[in-house]
Amino acid sequence: MVTKSAEKQQPSPSASGKSATKWIMTLLSSSLGQKFVMGITGLLLCGFLVVHLAGNLLVYVGADAYNTYAHDLHSMMLLPVAEVGLFLLLFAHIALAFKLTSDNRKARHISYHEKQSKIEEPPSFFGKTPMGRTSSWMFLSGSIILIFLIVHMIDMKLHLNPAVAYTVETPEGVIEADPYSIIVQVLGSWSAAVYIIGTIILGFHLSHGFWSAFQSLGLNHPKYTPWIRKFAILFAAVIAIGFASLPIWGLFIH
Repeated sequence: MVTKSAEKQQPSPSASGKSATKWIMTLLSSSLGQKFVMGITGLLLCGFLVVHLAGNLLVYVGADAYNTYAHDLHSMMLLPVAEVGLFLLLFAHIALAFKLTSDNRKARHISYHEKQSKIEEPPSFFGKTPMGRTSSWMFLSGSIILIFLIVHMIDMKLHLNPAVAYTVETPEGVIEADPYSIIVQVLGSWSAAVYIIGTIILGFHLSHGFWSAFQSLGLNHPKYTPWIRKFAILFAAVIAIGFASLPIWGLFIH
């Protein structure tokens, strides 16, 4: 039997919601908390990249395989929810990148590209850039990736690439072209150059971002960190080469 005093001690749903909101705001109010959230969103976006690459590589199998994958994907009832969640992850990651970069500039009174990281950095798969070490270019590389994503959305989501025929005429009327036909045209259009550059920059971004996400989460150990750094370079290379191979295939092989 539950006593009245016990009932009073149980928090109401509204109180729990306020407590969770307060906890989130407290977390985001500190630099460490912002880096923590940025690390989580970054790793979740890495997971999305793996799934997205696996689906896109089906173009090498053939039209039937890719069209079946695209049809099954767009038939999912929870796809809109997943898309909103992905957008929120990306928005949070970008917003925190702007916030942390702005705070670093104010704190150090020097430009982003002149700042020196206090964290020892691993070698990048792409080596040093003309602008310095890997962490010094994370914000700029992220900005380039954002442009790449906007072009990708124009091509594949909004269907606004003038070089692509998104519809075909049939005896029954005009219908939407199949997904395989659309992606082949996109990969063979002017967008291919943007995709090649964008995916190479993405790999560069991942080679540093993947391992630093673990460090932001406090998962830093002398025994395992060197392996995480090596895996980050391997992961970045696989993602970059995998995605970059698609426009190269579309331009020169298909």
